[in-house]
Amino acid sequence: MENSANFILKSPYKPTGDQPEAIEALCRGLDAKSGERFQILEGVTGSGKTFTMANVIARFGKPALVVSHNKTLAAQLYSELKSFFPDNAVEYFVSYYDYYQPEAYIPQTDTFIEKDASINKEIERLRLSATNSLLSRDDVIIVASVSCIYGLGSPDDYRQMIVDVRIGDTVDRDELLKKLVDIQYNRNDYSPEPGTFRVRGDTVDIFPSYSTHGVRLDFFGDQLERAQTFDVVSGHSTGMLNHVVISPATHFVMPYEKIEGSIAAIIDEMEERVRWFETNGKLLEAQRIKMRTLYDMEMLKEIGFCSGIENYSRHLSGRKAGDKPATLLDYFQGEFLTIIDESHASLPQIKGMFNGDQARKGVLVEHGFRLPSAKDNRPMNYDEFMKSVGPVIFTSATPGPLERQLAPRVIPQLIRPTGLVDPPVIVRPLTGQIDDVMEEIRAHAAKGERVLVTTLTKRTSEDLSEYLKSVGLKVRYLHSDIDAIERVEILRSLRKAEFDCLIGINLLREGLDLPEVSLVAVLDADKEGFLRSETSLIQTAGRAARHLDGKVILYADKITDSMKRMMTVTEARRTKQLDYNRVHHITPKGIEKSIQESLVIEAEGQRIEALVAKESGVDYDVHATLREMEAEMLDAAESLEFERAAMLRDQIKELRLAAGVPGETPSKKELKDTRYPTARRGKRR
Repeated sequence: MENSANFILKSPYKPTGDQPEAIEALCRGLDAKSGERFQILEGVTGSGKTFTMANVIARFGKPALVVSHNKTLAAQLYSELKSFFPDNAVEYFVSYYDYYQPEAYIPQTDTFIEKDASINKEIERLRLSATNSLLSRDDVIIVASVSCIYGLGSPDDYRQMIVDVRIGDTVDRDELLKKLVDIQYNRNDYSPEPGTFRVRGDTVDIFPSYSTHGVRLDFFGDQLERAQTFDVVSGHSTGMLNHVVISPATHFVMPYEKIEGSIAAIIDEMEERVRWFETNGKLLEAQRIKMRTLYDMEMLKEIGFCSGIENYSRHLSGRKAGDKPATLLDYFQGEFLTIIDESHASLPQIKGMFNGDQARKGVLVEHGFRLPSAKDNRPMNYDEFMKSVGPVIFTSATPGPLERQLAPRVIPQLIRPTGLVDPPVIVRPLTGQIDDVMEEIRAHAAKGERVLVTTLTKRTSEDLSEYLKSVGLKVRYLHSDIDAIERVEILRSLRKAEFDCLIGINLLREGLDLPEVSLVAVLDADKEGFLRSETSLIQTAGRAARHLDGKVILYADKITDSMKRMMTVTEARRTKQLDYNRVHHITPKGIEKSIQESLVIEAEGQRIEALVAKESGVDYDVHATLREMEAEMLDAAESLEFERAAMLRDQIKELRLAAGVPGETPSKKELKDTRYPTARRGKRR
């Protein structure tokens, strides 16, 4: 398979180690003659799996979808692939909700929870940019989370409503403006925002929802005389255009005639459902579904939109009951390559999304909050996903049973460019494991190295941390109950040597990049289960693979099957890596990675703003911000959103500490009297 003209890979590096063999094997598998639709790339931590993926994409020459199981890893992949393909369309497609509370009903307490969401405008722009690229280019790489299997507007309707004009065309300006309104653009002559347009005489400025640049159309009468892109802030031209294509401002667009024709079908379903409820003596449910549906239909007739319109998507798109929804995958034109990163985690996530969604919707339908057709507004199920994709490459250091069943063979990539080898694994008895860990922490701290210790429960991690502190060791614990802001700061503090040992549970697996860690100690390693499975043990051990003197200690009285398989895999990898280094005269080098000044996430913005203001002397109304956050915290607690309330509580504490503001949380009455509005920050999806 030769390099493709579609994708131009730019990198100062060349494939090294066993990367060339892995690339060749994967490309042979993608050859139409091989018939190998599924392949596994078993790449150890730090072996350059992303670079291998980039080489395969460049050789394959067709659009690619890279799926990751969380936004953070997806963002990292997006950044790396964008640097490898600067001249191609590398796009980012993840859930655009900063805060998301799905519609739900709890029968036990007769509690109905309305849908509530906060959309991140920048991520929405990136999603629109992704579908726009898929419809207009053939050199596209989409890095996505499992959001890609959720329902999206029909690509056929999307294509049908694209505005397409060329220089010299005769175009009725008023008709053009009407088309822009039809595809959800709003006229705004004062504030240029994505998804708006403005009119100044014979000039129409359009601000596409998927771009950071504007498009200016100059007319002479009804003839399009000139088209150009321009900088939104300065207004300066950034390029001339011969052909202008404006995609809809949202994925959920369709001709009004289609909406009108769907209303009758929705009313018919409602009447049938009402009869069913009445026949079964469920009069409250019958009244509930009738009132809600009629109200929604009136909204659709009058303004072409209603809250929860996606629940009528089956009728609006003309699908049959049970048909799969249109998703991002339907926007790909022709064959495309799918790469599922960290497949041991991503594939089960894809498989589990459908069942969770149907369980929640089933309760809403049963109690008259939604029509049965609402269940067809759903993510694809696992079988539908597999039928929708073409050739698939699974990448993981620990491929799971799902991908092993699908792929006939595993392609190894075990050699790291740095020459680092997998850490040796040592088994020590459970008796005295705490005393032994203490001595190891002291020894590694004396050399300026860090230690990770994994326990089985949150309580154990907290108690062990307190005990080790009491004997003079500098340790901290980390688990899911700790606020996300503090979690990031704890990891940063570990790298800065503010403490020597971090104690946690399964958060010490994939995704942690801590080059200073030279020892991973696994307590109670012989307690077989999810946290001590072969996959978990290999992933946990990988945290020590970035250090020159890394090692792993398993504390156990017996060697379980998972431990045995993990040690067999690790030893086989070490043998191959050491042999390669000896043959090629490679001296392993430790990884050096600078510690960022700020690893904080967006939710910490208020605390950082307060810190900056305090240091610079800028007037910053901390009290107003605290009142807003405290009001939001009480609202969350009252709505039974305790996880979100706890997160806000932690943020308030940090903000008070950073700004030096004393005091307790005010009463609810005091908060109600404040003139500052509440701004949702909410939990992340």
